[in-house]
Amino acid sequence: MAKSSADDEELRRACQAAIEGSKQKIMISIRVAKRRGIWGKSGKLASYMAKPRVLALCLKSEGHKKQAFLRVLKYSSGGVIEPAKLYKLKHLSRVEVITNEPSGCTFTMGFDNLSSQSVAPPQWTMRNIDDRNRILFCILNVCKEAFGRLPKVVGIDVVEMALWAKENKPSVITQKNQQAGHGPVSTRVAESDLKVTSLNVEGLNPILNSHNMVHSYVMGIGEAEAFSARLKRELLALEAANVHAMLESEPLVEEVLQGLDAATHCVDDMDEWLGTFNVKLRHIREDIESIETRNNKLEMHSVNNKALIQELDKLLERLCVPSEYATCMSRGKFDEARMTQNIEACEWLTGALRGIEVPNLDSTYGNMRAVKEKRAELEKLKATFVRRASGFLIKYFANLVDSVMSDKNYFSQRGQLKQPDHADLRYKCRIYAHLLQHLKSLDKNCLLPLRKAYCSSLNLLLRREAREFANELRASTKVSISPTTWLEGSPGGNQIGNSTDTSALSDAYIKMLTIFIPLLVDESSFLAHFMCFEVPALVPPGVGANGNKRGSNDDLGIMNMDSNDSKADLQSLNESLQDLLDGIHEDFYAVVDWAYKIDPLRCISMHLITERYLSGQQADAAGFVRVLLGYLASKISLQFNRFVDEACHQIERNEHNVRQMGILPYIPRFATLAIRMEQYAQGQSRDLVDQAYTKLVSIIFVTLEKVAQTDPKTYDIFLLENYAAFLNSLYDVANFVPTLAKFYQQASGAYEEACMRHINMLIHSQFERLFQFARKIKDLMFTVSPEEIQFQLGLSKMEFRKMLKSSLSGFDKSIAAMHKKLQKSLTSQELLPSLWEMCKKAFMDKYVGITQLAARIYPTESIPSVSEIRNLLASL
Repeated sequence: MAKSSADDEELRRACQAAIEGSKQKIMISIRVAKRRGIWGKSGKLASYMAKPRVLALCLKSEGHKKQAFLRVLKYSSGGVIEPAKLYKLKHLSRVEVITNEPSGCTFTMGFDNLSSQSVAPPQWTMRNIDDRNRILFCILNVCKEAFGRLPKVVGIDVVEMALWAKENKPSVITQKNQQAGHGPVSTRVAESDLKVTSLNVEGLNPILNSHNMVHSYVMGIGEAEAFSARLKRELLALEAANVHAMLESEPLVEEVLQGLDAATHCVDDMDEWLGTFNVKLRHIREDIESIETRNNKLEMHSVNNKALIQELDKLLERLCVPSEYATCMSRGKFDEARMTQNIEACEWLTGALRGIEVPNLDSTYGNMRAVKEKRAELEKLKATFVRRASGFLIKYFANLVDSVMSDKNYFSQRGQLKQPDHADLRYKCRIYAHLLQHLKSLDKNCLLPLRKAYCSSLNLLLRREAREFANELRASTKVSISPTTWLEGSPGGNQIGNSTDTSALSDAYIKMLTIFIPLLVDESSFLAHFMCFEVPALVPPGVGANGNKRGSNDDLGIMNMDSNDSKADLQSLNESLQDLLDGIHEDFYAVVDWAYKIDPLRCISMHLITERYLSGQQADAAGFVRVLLGYLASKISLQFNRFVDEACHQIERNEHNVRQMGILPYIPRFATLAIRMEQYAQGQSRDLVDQAYTKLVSIIFVTLEKVAQTDPKTYDIFLLENYAAFLNSLYDVANFVPTLAKFYQQASGAYEEACMRHINMLIHSQFERLFQFARKIKDLMFTVSPEEIQFQLGLSKMEFRKMLKSSLSGFDKSIAAMHKKLQKSLTSQELLPSLWEMCKKAFMDKYVGITQLAARIYPTESIPSVSEIRNLLASL
């Protein structure tokens, strides 16, 4: 017999290495084949190929507590053993040996903690019976010792297993194979390994104790031949005694025989009688069975006929049309008093149509002629009722709106603004809300003309209300017209400073939105519910029901739906909202245009108001109202941009004026305009205002450059004066407006550049020879050493002394002439002190460079010191 894998030390070491780090010690490891079985069919093996596995029984000790595990290890693609599954033996509840399997080497194990008990446990197949018994005895012994209980064992004799355990108790000393060049080596088995295969058989089953008792009794008799001879002697003695007793009781035997004969005759007679009775009973039984069969058939016919009558009665009830409902639906009226009857008739008709459709009615009834005829009759009745109800509602909506529009007192009149009130209108419409729901359930297509009629009628009312309200709002608001030429005119003009208060324009726009936006929202929501649109709560465009952004296809702000029916209803609702509010924006545009003509800057406050309403519509119920507000915001932005473009054209006109002198008039006016715009913006609507600032200031700077280039002599003076005026006028506003602060820095840089160019021109024109001499020296220093420059032509010490004498002999007069020239060139005398200080500082910086150059080239020559020149400048 081949060596068992349970004794394979290399296998055990490979398994121990696979679970290294788990603090578990392998007690026994054995190779098995894994198959998948089926619950309740223990003998049926899986049809696919078995998988090689290794079962390893492991122990883990934590102090006095011991844990037992059954590990399943598998072979990787490289033939290396690796862990596959881990079972805790404390959850082992059942061990079943497959009895119908021919080899008897297959068993299954059931655990009570598996997540899915409906999946059959795997079947484990050993190489032979000894391997099967060894692993099972090891598992049972560990369960007994560690947990004090045994799992349920099915399909194996416990006594047979116990006897096998006694016969196969392993020796303590095992022999290893003789290696090359070595003799047999004795190896002592570890104590834990001995416990694995040496089981406590008496603890498994009480049957083993009785077996031991029988075995001990047999062993106490002696030789088997003596015992057999004794039994034979006793048997012969018993037979002889029986023969003697029979000879002595012969008379008694004869009497018994006579009695037996008499009893035999009686039994024969009884048998004849029973045979006769049996024939008669058989005929009676056949008659009874025939009667019962006919009776059962009659009873079945009776039951079937009764059930058929009941089904036909139910079918007749379904097919019967009550006369009151038929009259109501074909010739009834639709006034408010009879709406209850109409609703009841609709409910009955809906139920009747649904009742004769296939899952509510058996399909076998559907082909009956009576059912087909009744279905056609109900369809005709439905078409008649839908046509009559639709025609009535279309006329009702038109008449309801006409009655409101014929009342002039309902709308705003001269001297009286009236807020539209649709409460009574909606009350009269709600009377037919249930009727509309039933019409939709009867025929969805009938709602399209009803929706168009309702939206068209109500649109006329909404547009007239908005038109009358807007006209009276403009007529009742008295505001003086502000100048439209903000940045042009004579320099002495003061149009902006004397501008009137136009806050009434913003108040009028707010009143228009306050009155009509909630009204339009309510009407949109009422339309969605009244006209039975199967869409959820409406949400703003670009935002889904969960707050996420959506695509641009939701132009009315209604949430997308998954089903095709809901998408169709969504598109239909969008079209109805378009019909309901079509053209209403024109009256809002009229208010915006009116406010723009009076005060274009009021576009800023109106844009701010519109943005607030847009932010307040985030969770509202009418997406088209939000679209209307978006149109209004775009219209206001367009008008404001138109104003900015006109202002830019006003600035560009200055470019064509010849001989511009001094500060251009639009620079201080722009500062006043910016202050006014910030007052209207109130720290908000920054995008609109900042874009205007960027456009206006950019065109101001470009125009300044173009105007300055018309006269090169006054180029720098013109730029520095205008940039200085720009900086002075915008100083306060630029402190809290980031966009203007950026342009303020740009103008400041341009101002300093223009100042430096003009100052350098004055200095060089007054001390031209001094600075030309220094420039020659600097140019020559690139090719000649400093010590040799004084020997060059025109740069000798004599020439240096002549240059100093001619340039600095009348220094005070030269400085006074330079100051006078600077004063004469300026038209804004307030700039003179700062420019003169800049001029003196620039001259001293240049003179310091000249003194340093002279000390290096002409070290022996004397030159006025820097401190002397600085003191002389300070005294002038």
